[in-house]
Amino acid sequence: MNEQMKTGPLDGIRVLELGTMYAAPTAGRMLRDFGAQVIKVEDPSTGDFARHWTPQKDGLSLGFTRLNAGKRSVGIDLRTDEGRGLVRRLAASVDVVIESFRPGRLEAWGLGYEALSQDNPGLILTRVSGFGQTGPYRERPGFGTVAETASGFAFINGWPDTPPTSPPFGFADSIAGISAAMGTAMALFKRERAGTGEVVDVALYEPLLFILGDLVLKYQATGEIQRREGNGTGSASPRGIYQASDGRWLSIAASNQGIAKRLFDAMGRPELIEDPRFATNADRMANNEAVQAEVTAWVASRPRDEILAVLDTFEVVSAPVNDASDVLADPHFRERTLVELTGNSILGSVLMPGPVLHLAGYEGPVYEGVPAIGEHTREVLADVLKLTEAELDALAERRVTAPASA
Repeated sequence: MNEQMKTGPLDGIRVLELGTMYAAPTAGRMLRDFGAQVIKVEDPSTGDFARHWTPQKDGLSLGFTRLNAGKRSVGIDLRTDEGRGLVRRLAASVDVVIESFRPGRLEAWGLGYEALSQDNPGLILTRVSGFGQTGPYRERPGFGTVAETASGFAFINGWPDTPPTSPPFGFADSIAGISAAMGTAMALFKRERAGTGEVVDVALYEPLLFILGDLVLKYQATGEIQRREGNGTGSASPRGIYQASDGRWLSIAASNQGIAKRLFDAMGRPELIEDPRFATNADRMANNEAVQAEVTAWVASRPRDEILAVLDTFEVVSAPVNDASDVLADPHFRERTLVELTGNSILGSVLMPGPVLHLAGYEGPVYEGVPAIGEHTREVLADVLKLTEAELDALAERRVTAPASA
């Protein structure tokens, strides 16, 4: 491996992560994925609440593991004046602070941007909250579920005859975390050119509302409120998830005219493109049930692997509906997407999803170890703040920081 591949584009950037749970730690992981050093501040006694999430193995939260492997954990009690003083001093020595408290909390603690930037004018403060730092709802608490409903996502997710449905994973939080990392990178780029710091303000619902597409414009332009479409999009046909003869599932996305024609060819029904009901996308949408019946019957006539092989031959966009075991066994995902987590006695050597994108000159980070609560407290405070052993002992004795045995 050459030296360029060992060094990420954010090498040398130091991040202080005050965020808990999901979205802010996701942003921290995104930055670490590309070379940043992340110092995670946790409550010395309870840690990040994500440590208590399920699923778990022998007391280790798998969700916490995925987001925080490779970070350094510092246990500091922010409810104490001394603890807040330590955080302010740490913030003076980093490039980025990520936080996810309710708006106004940092300011009440004397840790708002105005205070922190006095000590560190180039600081980037990335703030993730339910509804953002401004607006009538700024003080409302918010988790991903609230963002998924308030944004309109839950209303359009599901089937016409089922209730609005939230996803069974941290959808809004993940997108907000990735967006916060993008905002942080932009702020760092601005600092390179202008030499000034910046506040990045991310509301959980906003990135999700953006990716929902045209539902707001559609309502204004047509007066139509987008409804639940099941596996369809309401904009292109045929598209959906279909069951093969062996009971296994696959997806097909014939979302433009060329793919639709190739799909009909693959089905051995090239004449369907000449049928007035199916000739254009608008025709197919108007007769969606009829065209879907044709595709459903064809897929159901053969085992999944045979159907996928035919679709691949005709260059029809398709894929199996994978479960976790399928993903883990897939050679493409193992080569490109899954990375090894090591240095953990509970899980051993396992694979998990790696960075969300790839850079040609960077091979990616090493994911080694899941930090215990406050595991790196003494190391970080000695290294960054130059505290002596006596000072570290005194802070631990007063329970401002994690005990020496953490």
